Amino acid sequence: MIKMLAERARALAAGGGRVVIGIAGIPGSGKSTAATALVRRLGAYGTPAAYLPMDGFHLSASTLAAQGLADRKGASDTFDVDGYVALVRQVRSGLGMAQWAPDYDRESHDVVPARMLIHPDARVVITEGNYLALPEGPWAAVRPLLAELWGIEASWEGARERLIERRVATGRTLDEAVAWVDRVDAANAALVAPTIDLVDVVVAFDEMHPESV
Repeated sequence: MIKMLAERARALAAGGGRVVIGIAGIPGSGKSTAATALVRRLGAYGTPAAYLPMDGFHLSASTLAAQGLADRKGASDTFDVDGYVALVRQVRSGLGMAQWAPDYDRESHDVVPARMLIHPDARVVITEGNYLALPEGPWAAVRPLLAELWGIEASWEGARERLIERRVATGRTLDEAVAWVDRVDAANAALVAPTIDLVDVVVAFDEMHPESV
């Protein structure tokens, strides 16, 4: 499946210039794994590509605390949506220019500015995030900037297990991880799941799993 999507991305970029392709899905659906696999595969095909994660636009921990949003971190209104949209717009027209993007560090649980390089010769930029297919509100500004938007269809049961494992691996106790996933991530998944029907291409999680790459 990664091979098929990489070939589709190459076709989209064949007309010259740079294209930005989005990947949407519920939390724990494997978006970042798919995005990084696509960047590697495109590079192996001789099409330079770069990765732009939406998670780099989490509001900082200090900002979330100041606004009383720390207990909802990851919800659709806890991101710098305008900043993300602005950078996607700049990246789309930035072929030939080195551009830097923020990243999210899962160990410090905070944003790291200017950690991701969008290389000047990247013909394809893969961006991913939960909310790229939301049709209303500030996130709706993302879709018009994308050459295509792809969605990963994943069951909540499987995603829940992966999210709990991820949170335990980054320092939470099992009870803390379960409580957070069942309260915050579950609500975010319920918002995102219906939007996967709105994308250009839907791929099942099993097809995007690393074992199938």
